[in-house]
Amino acid sequence: MVWLRFHCTRHTGSQVCLFTDMTLRIAGRRSLPIPAGARPTAGRVRQALFNILQGQVAGSRWLDLCAGSGSIGAEALCRHCHSVVGVEVSPQAARLLAQTWQRLAQPEQSIRVILADAGQAVRDLAEQGWRFDFIYCDPPYHSPLYEHLLPQLPPLLTPTGTLIVEHHRHHPLGDPPGLVLWQQRHYGQTSLSFYQPADCEEISINS
Repeated sequence: MVWLRFHCTRHTGSQVCLFTDMTLRIAGRRSLPIPAGARPTAGRVRQALFNILQGQVAGSRWLDLCAGSGSIGAEALCRHCHSVVGVEVSPQAARLLAQTWQRLAQPEQSIRVILADAGQAVRDLAEQGWRFDFIYCDPPYHSPLYEHLLPQLPPLLTPTGTLIVEHHRHHPLGDPPGLVLWQQRHYGQTSLSFYQPADCEEISINS
């Protein structure tokens, strides 16, 4: 597992972005580069997600799994989260999203990018005692990573934490052990499934 560490300072001037073929817009009309071959979360899905989470993001700790372009972590940074950890297996995408998050982060925000296989990164983070208020999990659609990753994620959630899984509408996720599905939203062929720990006694998100 390789950590790409950056100081969270604001930069001015032009940003040189390698390995990109397009950009997308995030909160505040900011432009976000997309690594070639990546499938970023659609704009209307991101907007809907953060509308659901309104009032919950500021000060929260995020894990962006299979981060790709880093658009979800970037949106969280723009909404004043405390910290974001990103996991990405592609060296090119990992470096690009780290540069993007560094540009967006305020001095008081913490960003870390892990260059690693998602399964190994999750095991290492759990062993090191990391806990997150929100985990966003977005493997490639129809990937076996869903079945492998979801059962490993409950130890990484705070007691009232939320796991959000983006998946194809026709790819049911079943009932991962240690998690309770309490909400699901559909946007065309994309679904967002919201889980909380099985022993969670309160629903912390707007329904």
